[in-house]
Amino acid sequence: MELNSFLTDKGIKPKEKTEILAAMIAEKEIMVAQLAGFAKMAKEPVKATCMEALEHATLANPAILDEASFDFVVQSLKDKGPRVKWESARVIANTAHLFKGRLGPAVENLLANTEHPGTVVRWSAAFALGGILKLNTSLNNELVPAIRAIVEREKKESIRKLYLQAMRKVTSDE
Repeated sequence: MELNSFLTDKGIKPKEKTEILAAMIAEKEIMVAQLAGFAKMAKEPVKATCMEALEHATLANPAILDEASFDFVVQSLKDKGPRVKWESARVIANTAHLFKGRLGPAVENLLANTEHPGTVVRWSAAFALGGILKLNTSLNNELVPAIRAIVEREKKESIRKLYLQAMRKVTSDE
């Protein structure tokens, strides 16, 4: 399938594109590296759709993501588009346990997104950071104090709750 034609086809609804693309990734009709390579050059709405499909696919099977694609997702946390940021955070949440040695840049970019004005971006960053925190890596030395500071400044209770749940899990395991 020619990705550009498919993703720019106005006859297919965006949600349907995401579902079809996620299924194609799961069935290995499209390789994750191929999708990531395409998404790197795509405009924000198309890149966001690719990232959302990747989020759906990695939710079902995290192991489909390779190191290079994980690095691409981590870099996508810096994109201008909020939807790309939040979908990237969700892919990281799905796959962080597979890339424990590569989480430093992900944590850095996710922490930057905790100050984003968009609630969904902040919620997704909290979701991913909470998951990373629960992995109990050496990054927790940096992450625990950072999350405490975020909890103090975060106004949205739903976001604060994600952090507090992760903190409770980590402190109860010690």
